[in-house]
Order: sequence, then C-alpha cells, then structure tokens
Amino acid sequence: MRIAFMGTPDFAVPSLEALVLAGHTVCGVFSQPDKPVGRHQNRLQPTPVKTCALAHGIPVFQPEKLKDGTVLGQLKKLDPELIVVAAYGRILPDDILSLPPKGCINVHSSLLPRYRGSAPINWAILNGDSESGVTIMDVVHELDAGDILAQASTPIGPTETAEDLHDRLAQLGALLLTETVQKIQDGTVTRTPQDPELITYAPMLSRALSPVDWSRGATEIFNQLRGLYPWPGASTDIFTGEPVKLWGAQVIETHSDAGPGAIRKANAQGIDVVCGDGQTLRILELQAPGGKRMSAADYLRGHPIQVI
Repeated sequence: MRIAFMGTPDFAVPSLEALVLAGHTVCGVFSQPDKPVGRHQNRLQPTPVKTCALAHGIPVFQPEKLKDGTVLGQLKKLDPELIVVAAYGRILPDDILSLPPKGCINVHSSLLPRYRGSAPINWAILNGDSESGVTIMDVVHELDAGDILAQASTPIGPTETAEDLHDRLAQLGALLLTETVQKIQDGTVTRTPQDPELITYAPMLSRALSPVDWSRGATEIFNQLRGLYPWPGASTDIFTGEPVKLWGAQVIETHSDAGPGAIRKANAQGIDVVCGDGQTLRILELQAPGGKRMSAADYLRGHPIQVI
C-alpha cells in the first residue's frame, strides 16, 4: 500500500521500520522541525523519525504549519492511499484527514478510551495500573477520539519505568500497525466506537509533578519515581534543603511510627524515608543539584544525612 507517515520521536521509529519491512511504499515522511541542541543552541538535531526515513531513502518534510495549504499540496503530489500517524505531535486539519481514500490512522500508546492525550505511558504508571497497551484508531478532528481498529495489551511490571514501558509499547505498536494495515488493505478491518463512559485523559507532564509528597503511601511515591522517569523525574528537598532527584528506589515492607518524611536509615544500602502509610521507601539512586546521578552510598560520602 502507498502510505504517508507522520511521526517525530523514538516511539514512532519501530512503526516506520515495520511498514518498510512489510513491503509497503512509504512515499513520504512528515516530522517536526529539527531542534537546536548544544550549549549555544547552534546545532540542529534531526528527529529520530527523520533519521530513520533518510536511512531508507524516503523523502522527508518538516513543515512549521499544517493549515496554510502547503502540506495538503505536498500530500496530493505524494498521492498516498493511507496516512499513518505515530506520535507526530501535531493536530491534523480536516482537509488532510479527508485526503487519503483509505483514511488516516494513529498508533496510540494506551488502551483507549483510557488515557487520551500526550502522556499515556507515564500516567498509567503514575496511577499504579497493572496493564497498558496500544491502540490503532481512526484519526478524527477530536483528540484521540476515533474508532478503534485494533488493540493489544501487556502487563506493566511492578518495577518497570515509563522508559521501559515506552520501548516495549513502541515495538508492540509496530506489530499491531502492520497487522491492521494489512486488514485495511484486504477490506477486513472492523471499527469499534469508543465508550464515552470510560474516557480518561493523560495530560502533558511538567516539572510541577516532580516534588515528592511524603504524606502519600510508599507505593504511590515509588510509582511517581517510575512514572516520571526519565523526565521530569521525582525530587525531594528533605535531605539538604535543595531539590535532589530520586532515580531508583524500593518499597520496604516495614512499618514505622515516625511521621512522613522521617529519615530512618542512611547507609550503603540506601536512604530509608518513612511515607504516609507508615511504610518505608528506600532511595537507592539519586542526583544532587548540578551533580551526577549516583548510588546512595556514593551520595552519602559527600552529603551526610542526619537520621531521625
């Protein structure tokens, strides 16, 4: 099938690779503009999808705008039968959605209608879900509201981070995408409307989510560390008064009568902090402001902590 692909970050790369490997003609790739990087922001870094497309000799387009008619004109020249979107990061206007005869479909990293929005992987872990998955859906004007064409689920590991789950879902989405595209080509795909009673949202992440509230339960805080990994990360200022990033931890099944935020131990094994449910979260890996990520043992050598 002749396909135009729209995607930007690492998550979308396996889907593009899978379409090429399946023998489809990817006639053009649309990705977000390159971003400046480096200390002086004087070097442009191509998006992962752009890099992948160029490696396959696929034409790449990086429009700043979608509504001025330029992209529509480019797509008309490419003449795709189907448009595939995977984490493109832009809302497509209606004239683009209505262009390809086989429609426009999206690879979304949740089990819709749960977690519509920009950060479904993170919120699944932040909320302590035991399951996640991917959905292939029709793209419509309303965000993530199209009919469901296919879904695949996967358990979330008890210590799995958002980064880990991201990588697994990217591969799962690529597999499901090729299966769904084949059904579209064969005319055997089915469409299921989303249940409006089950809709939830996964809003964009921000650094406002980083500070740890030690009055919450230990598992909730552990999920915060996992769900905000690697960005924006969880942080606390209870050690030195400055925000320290918390990268690795484990829940210790012990009960303490000390108040939330009390530091019960600080040694080579880790830094034990009492949580709101009386359980302890052992900090294993952390990062001081302006410093490098390190083990708790290494951190304590330069930052002594008073145990309560």
